Amino acid sequence: MSPRQSPARGRRPGWSLALLALGHLIISLDFTIIFVALPDIAADVGFTPHTLQWVVTAYAVLYGGFLLFGGRLSDLMGRRRMFVLGMTLYGVASLLGGLATEPAVLLAARALQGLAGAVLFPAVLALVNTAFAEGRERNRALTVWAMAGAGGLTAGALAGGVLTQTLGWQAVFYVNVPLAVVGAVAAFALLPADGRVTGGSVDVPGALTGTAGVTMLIFAVAHGSEVGWARTEVIVSAVVAAVLLATFLLVQARGRTPLMPLRLFRNRALSGAIMVIFVFGLTMQAVPYFLTLYFQNVLGLNALETGLAFLGPTLSITAGNFLSERLNHRLGTRRTLVAGIVTNAAGAALLAPGMHAHGSVLTVLAGVVVIGLGMGITYEAMWIAAGTGVPAHEQGLASGVASTALQVGTAAGLAVLVAVANHGIEGLSGQVLRAASAEGMRVAVYVLGAVMLTAVLAALRLPGSRAESRPAPDPDAAELRPAGN
Repeated sequence: MSPRQSPARGRRPGWSLALLALGHLIISLDFTIIFVALPDIAADVGFTPHTLQWVVTAYAVLYGGFLLFGGRLSDLMGRRRMFVLGMTLYGVASLLGGLATEPAVLLAARALQGLAGAVLFPAVLALVNTAFAEGRERNRALTVWAMAGAGGLTAGALAGGVLTQTLGWQAVFYVNVPLAVVGAVAAFALLPADGRVTGGSVDVPGALTGTAGVTMLIFAVAHGSEVGWARTEVIVSAVVAAVLLATFLLVQARGRTPLMPLRLFRNRALSGAIMVIFVFGLTMQAVPYFLTLYFQNVLGLNALETGLAFLGPTLSITAGNFLSERLNHRLGTRRTLVAGIVTNAAGAALLAPGMHAHGSVLTVLAGVVVIGLGMGITYEAMWIAAGTGVPAHEQGLASGVASTALQVGTAAGLAVLVAVANHGIEGLSGQVLRAASAEGMRVAVYVLGAVMLTAVLAALRLPGSRAESRPAPDPDAAELRPAGN
């Protein structure tokens, strides 16, 4: 039996799905739970304003850089093995982060958390896509999975605020430890055994050039947005990234067992989804960041109040996830994606005018609700599209490719949008600074809404019927059965 097999017949699909949702929740929470705690971390651990951004960047660089490799390993080594490894790494890294008293130790913990996410995410998504039959059954499973992930992005701010205010910043790390232990142990009871490691060879040149190239690209974008694009290390990183990624594509085109077979992109559903996912990362992933800054830096809310203010987007994203599952069933993935994209843009148009220096949580509420609905609808539908028509033995790889697109888009989007938002605020202070910051955020939100609309073109690339999106022949198809059957 290969590590590509589906869940065993005796498994409980509901509990298995809950475990996979927990894995997704941990990954998503770690993106935003740290934001509200950053001021306390800086004061207690000893970060300077220049080095503090690395608490976020260290996670993003390792996570984004290793997703593609992590996805391929989940196909070759076994998805349960990679799930347990990812959970274990999260537990160790989170314990290390909570105990950190020096910047170097905390940054090492955040980097290890990023690596854990790169191992865990493709395994989780591949398990969902192979455990449930393509169509309505898988869409329902992805609704639960997406609710855990998309909701986690905004719930992270709520959890971060509550934990930081009541227990201290260390709690945003420690909260992962028991969750990771439970997840790793439960995997042996709820997820299918992997069997023997597959005989497929690892594309070492592809793994090295692809992983290093994406890592250097994300580093250049994230670091350049903080210290300036003319810095030597940023320019060198960008050039090295371009050379490595060009070499990677050449190796993939000519290699016998490529890490990322280019034929994957002949799948219209996957290629269209990757483009939508990239634009979503470029735009909508920045919304929690700007809301956090608006609530804290402009409105002056404390960590707990900021967390509570995120109840609005958390609930609306959850509602969007529920709505997405129904729209996918009735309208199909392509139309659902278009509806979600347009709703995102409309939400941005409503949100921006309410972000002013004399505003409040109520002035942005309508925009937050609409943009949350759009994010929930789009998030689920784009991952449904990414798994459509992909053979079971390549679901981990497809998940790694799609999630890499999300991370590269997120890094690039934050870099550009933060530059837009911060234009002209140098040297300002007090009320003038708050007014200028609010104006900059307002412009950035208008920009991200307009850019999000371009994803409609990518969504229209998706096939419009079931016949067009059937999976390619799978040599292990005889082994595959929906969970619980």
